[in-house]
Amino acid sequence: VQLMESGGGSVQAGGSLNLSCTSSRDTWNDYCMGWFRQSPGKEREGVATIVSDGRTTYADSVKVRFTISRDNAKKILYLQMNSLKPEDTAMYYCATSPFRSGAYCSTGQRTTWGQGTQVTVSS
Repeated sequence: VQLMESGGGSVQAGGSLNLSCTSSRDTWNDYCMGWFRQSPGKEREGVATIVSDGRTTYADSVKVRFTISRDNAKKILYLQMNSLKPEDTAMYYCATSPFRSGAYCSTGQRTTWGQGTQVTVSS
């Protein structure tokens, strides 16, 4: 397993969660690392991205509320999620890729995915 997420759970609206994604040495060297999410019946969407020089991008729906970061020593990718809303409910996946496509990591053949962690926000 090259990527493994943790930290998901159930919270009330307004609460916080901090997702973690541990990475193997190989995937940590990828240029782009990011978080995606998918709700039942909806397409997967990009949430946040961080590239090797530290630049970050966020979906408009999570700006200000979510923060992506990386610990290079521990090889862990984080997603701090504050002020959670019911519409944030989804399976969250971390991903790494040698490439970026627009604001987010490429989702092509060379992308590595974690198994996902469920986030449920109740009103």
